[in-house]
Amino acid sequence: MQTAIERAAALLRAADGLVITAGAGLGVDSGLPDFRGTQGFWRAYPALGNARIAFEDIACPDAFRTDARRAWAFYGHRLALYRRTQPHEGFQILRRWAARMAHGCTVFTSNVDGQFTTAGFAADDVHECHGSIHVLQCLKPCGDHLWAAEGFAPDVDEQAFTLRGALPRCSRCGGLARPNVLMFGDGEWIESRTQAQALRQREWLAGVERPVVVEMGAGTAIPSVRWFGEDVCRRYGAMLVRINPRESEVRRPEDVALPMGSLETLRAIDAVLE
Repeated sequence: MQTAIERAAALLRAADGLVITAGAGLGVDSGLPDFRGTQGFWRAYPALGNARIAFEDIACPDAFRTDARRAWAFYGHRLALYRRTQPHEGFQILRRWAARMAHGCTVFTSNVDGQFTTAGFAADDVHECHGSIHVLQCLKPCGDHLWAAEGFAPDVDEQAFTLRGALPRCSRCGGLARPNVLMFGDGEWIESRTQAQALRQREWLAGVERPVVVEMGAGTAIPSVRWFGEDVCRRYGAMLVRINPRESEVRRPEDVALPMGSLETLRAIDAVLE
């Protein structure tokens, strides 16, 4: 009887295109927090825990309006963390798998950390459904323009949890800038960049005959990634490999559930493929 790892490897061998879907759990092996639950969020940000400020209360546009320096302390800390984080080996394993397939790969991720492009994936192959912290927009907004956050080097006082130095400003009107990230209660998010990514992804999917979805670190609390992968299975006849140490159940018997961490599972499948 085939093991689940061997079944996953068989699905990958049979595929002509790799659909990579990823939630926050993928970054855990790179040392990134996944904010699992309120207590997990407060462990990552004790200053917010002491003030009893929940994730939804700081990750929203109103946080920038009421206390811009505290809001930018949170996003600035994350921006600096993501800039210095080295993506783990699993990203390179995925790139190798994609390189063997006729149509390569496409990526769908709810992560705003930019780890896929840092790891060498082509920007045109990545769809960041919640935006990117590495891109800025006007808080108002005064228009639909976006610009790179490269010139902003956040200096965060982690004890006082405030941003030191100048706040980032809109490149057009001079008003307060914010990350181009979909937040809670967010009616001002400029989604043109993400819409363009989604269009490229749909065009890619239309040309693939035997796609396989490899889903990693995506739970049911915010199910954007799961919904996308399951929709690809319905619309394009894809097989699904679901990697999640806590929520790995799959709906169809032909799919593969792997209740393990992302990196250890990718290594195990790769060993069988090699």
